[in-house]
Amino acid sequence: MTERESMEYDVVVVGAGPAGLSAAIRIKQLAAEKGQEISVCVLEKGAEVGAHILSGAVMDPKALTELIPDWKEKGAPLNTPVTEDKFLFLTQSGSRSTPAWMLPECFQNHGNYIVRLGEVTQWLGEQAEALGVEIFPGFAAAEILYTDDGAIKGVATGDMGVARDGSHTPNYQPGMELHARYTLFAEGSRGHLGRQLIERFKLDQGRNSQSYAIGIKEMWEVDPAQSRPGLVMHTAGWPLDADTYGGSFLYHLKDNIVVVGLVVGLDYANPWLSPFEEFQRYKTHPAIRPIFEGGKRIAYGARSLTAGGLLSLPKFVFPGGAMVGCEAGFLNASRIKGSHAAIKTGALAAEAAVQAIMAGRSHDELTAYTTAFEASWLHDELNKARNFKQWFKKGRTVGTVMTGIEQLLLKGKMPWTLRNNKPDHAFLQPAAECARIDYPKPDGKLTFDRLSSVFISNTNHEEDEPVHLTLKDASVPVSVNLAKYGGPEARFCPAGVYEFIKDDAGSDRLQINAQNCIHCKTCDIKDPTQNIVWVTPQGGEGPVYNGM
Repeated sequence: MTERESMEYDVVVVGAGPAGLSAAIRIKQLAAEKGQEISVCVLEKGAEVGAHILSGAVMDPKALTELIPDWKEKGAPLNTPVTEDKFLFLTQSGSRSTPAWMLPECFQNHGNYIVRLGEVTQWLGEQAEALGVEIFPGFAAAEILYTDDGAIKGVATGDMGVARDGSHTPNYQPGMELHARYTLFAEGSRGHLGRQLIERFKLDQGRNSQSYAIGIKEMWEVDPAQSRPGLVMHTAGWPLDADTYGGSFLYHLKDNIVVVGLVVGLDYANPWLSPFEEFQRYKTHPAIRPIFEGGKRIAYGARSLTAGGLLSLPKFVFPGGAMVGCEAGFLNASRIKGSHAAIKTGALAAEAAVQAIMAGRSHDELTAYTTAFEASWLHDELNKARNFKQWFKKGRTVGTVMTGIEQLLLKGKMPWTLRNNKPDHAFLQPAAECARIDYPKPDGKLTFDRLSSVFISNTNHEEDEPVHLTLKDASVPVSVNLAKYGGPEARFCPAGVYEFIKDDAGSDRLQINAQNCIHCKTCDIKDPTQNIVWVTPQGGEGPVYNGM
């Protein structure tokens, strides 16, 4: 076995998203205030900072203002203040607008900004580097390292230049070990290493099952006559049925740019449902179609998101490390916002880490992070919305009515708490018991297929590397998933990774087109047998999103 080189840091951060970069920035700020040198390194699996970032996104600037009070002067790309909120309930051919006075506070966006979160993340990366943070894009943290007594010691990056059969190519480079006193995990929703940490340290004991959704998004350049910078529009209803959680977002930026997306809860029951096709169908609605006619689609992507809220948060500290941002699930689904929570939790974890380092500690639990979160405005915000996703598990009507009661009438001060112990994959019903869904063929102008979509996500993986979408049992996709559930992986994947094809003998087999993978993690979450395990491919691969 090739010996791996190692590097020592005070803090290693896994993931250069808003949470990880905010943690790194806050550590350096505090170290400078105290006249101390604290070394921080950030690993990012994307080819560049922001390459894998995808979000709506309407951003509440509260946490950013706490972290970097002069962000406007420093040129943060928050350039489109929200000027108008609209909420529509859609039927197949009609729409009904909700009066402004009936919109709960969670759907009001005065004081917020429509942003391209990838650009905000790149800017945060520049701020971090200016403070002396070392950022290594193109290096995927592939393995957690432990001390002899079981605490987190750091992480190792993946080997580069390994062929599909496991042999070393001429470009082979062994991974690097990064050791730290504390390691902060900021991989985003359903993190590959975060999943292992939750299992090893039993961090989800006594918590609600985490509830996920997939967000599928496109960016369009529209006819200037259709552009309304500052407009934030959300919809519920069609094309999803009343038992399926989800809704759309449509945000108008400057320069005739409109971003549009559909969020679908991954606790849906019908295996014939395809979130990708539902999104394409949504754009054909009479209230939506005119916005995009004559326009040009310029970007596409998808990402899972954590929607379970406060009740689904795992314990997020453990010996030698902590989870921040969507890695733990700090997103507020009722507000459809997570970036402010990512920035805040990154800063809180950083403060706890600096306090521990200054006291000469290492590899223990950063309990001050938990205490600070519980005393924070973010905890108050998430507590108000704690039942949001649980109500929607009872259907759209119940969810809408109870959200109105809890948020409008009770102002988030409800005396009840709802529990959910059923993971998303367990909601899928046998195909024979569900109605098939026939989706229209794409027209290539307003609606598109998966492959042309993946093409504009700039996704790339080496064809000869080991497949990073691993199967615990290679027989299960055909013997169980196809036989019982109609092969749902061919529909829930928004990138055409999974295909059931006939071999020469006429038997079914699953083909995995791993080079199409856009790292959304939907397969890892929704596979009904939990047989698919997403592991990290070589660093620098996957999508390269254009400021999504």
